[in-house]
Amino acid sequence: MNAITRPFMIANQWSTGEGEPFVSINPADGTESARIGVASKSDVDAAVRAARAAFDHPSWRALKQHQRAAFLYRMADLTAANKEVLARAQTADNGKSMNESRAQAASAADVFRYYGAVCESTESEITPQRGPSVTMTVYEPVGVVAAITPWNSPITIEAQKLAPIIAAGNTVVLKPSEVTSQVALEYARLYIEAGFPEGVVNIITGAGDVGRMLVDRPDIDMISFTGGTKAGQMIAESAGRRLIPVVLELGGKSPNIVFADADLKRAANVVADGIFSGSGQSCIAGSRIFVQREIFDGFLDSLVTASEIHFPQYPENPSAISGAMSSFHHRDLVAAFVDRAKLDGGRVVIGGEILRGGDYDKGAYYPPTIISDVTNQSRIAREEIFGPVAAIIPFVDEADAIAQANDTDFGLAAGVWTSDFAKAWRVGRALRAGTVWINGYKEGSISAPFGGFKRSGIGREKGVAGMRSYMQAKSMYWRIE
Repeated sequence: MNAITRPFMIANQWSTGEGEPFVSINPADGTESARIGVASKSDVDAAVRAARAAFDHPSWRALKQHQRAAFLYRMADLTAANKEVLARAQTADNGKSMNESRAQAASAADVFRYYGAVCESTESEITPQRGPSVTMTVYEPVGVVAAITPWNSPITIEAQKLAPIIAAGNTVVLKPSEVTSQVALEYARLYIEAGFPEGVVNIITGAGDVGRMLVDRPDIDMISFTGGTKAGQMIAESAGRRLIPVVLELGGKSPNIVFADADLKRAANVVADGIFSGSGQSCIAGSRIFVQREIFDGFLDSLVTASEIHFPQYPENPSAISGAMSSFHHRDLVAAFVDRAKLDGGRVVIGGEILRGGDYDKGAYYPPTIISDVTNQSRIAREEIFGPVAAIIPFVDEADAIAQANDTDFGLAAGVWTSDFAKAWRVGRALRAGTVWINGYKEGSISAPFGGFKRSGIGREKGVAGMRSYMQAKSMYWRIE
């Protein structure tokens, strides 16, 4: 067993904490990837105090926008230069293919660069004069932000939280998932190298109890959380009692709707990618596939063929599109969902069993799985599985597609496939989801706001709106008459 414990970082200083370190297991082969220090209550307190002191200190608070942006540009350069290190840290923790992890590291560098540009170019506003005073709206940082991130894509998700929080002028305490702590610790090293003042960025590690201690601190000014809906609800309750703002990016059960007049070959390939890439461990995964009845059987055959390239491989394989599941525990949860769907009458068209033999015996692998003969009321179509499992359901017409797609507790994303421009617009506008793709799926842009309707979350990340989420508007009146 590796005896070295990776420390966390508070005020640019490293610490392994007072408690027993926890072990991160590489789900691709079951080996130990790292031992991680655990923050105690005193560590959490110290991290929040450091963030508060940094927020109040002129070395950060008094910086002009272009000066703050310079830190983000340095982070962009360092992230790009350390792309391979970040990718290997993520893959070792959660089993993603190295191809996907490298692509995410390149994207993360773009995130820091984008928010550097947003930071230095965002302007205050002169509002129309209605009386004897000139009125102006200025935007100021909220203060100390607690950020909590999940295990599925820490390279991108942590960049998408930290960059706008910093761009807005806040300070932050980040608590990554205990499943994937190594990426955050690599970012901590880069923040020190980038020259950030002490306490602007603090990163503490540990399990859920560390996250709870962080969000319950009375001197936290805002909470940003990406993760499960139940945890998000508890965080919202805590924040509501203190009347502090939150950004919550939560679960999804996203519909991908295929009309008979779509480009069916392209739709089959992209719909398969929309649910099976990354082993389905994505909040925007298109896990409910609605297909117009008259093309249902033929499209299902095409979808099965398109799904075959997504069978998982050892993450280091050059051809790997999907790697392992994030953990053995999560693999077993996904398998249990599928087993229940079978008992409920669902028909497994492809996949549906834990993979065995070769690399599969050592790691936490699960195949692309399509389940037919279910309705939109089936449990497999109602609950987020967060794995490579799709329910495929027929629909009759446009009204039926909209009604079924919207009949869910979630509203994060959706896809529409049709060659009819007017229909695409009508359906896209009718869907209750924060992101709608038309004749595509799972495309991302850091400049487009991202978030959900209903139980999929509160607030927006990405884009200028993503930075404004971490700011407060102040109206200034300057009497001139």
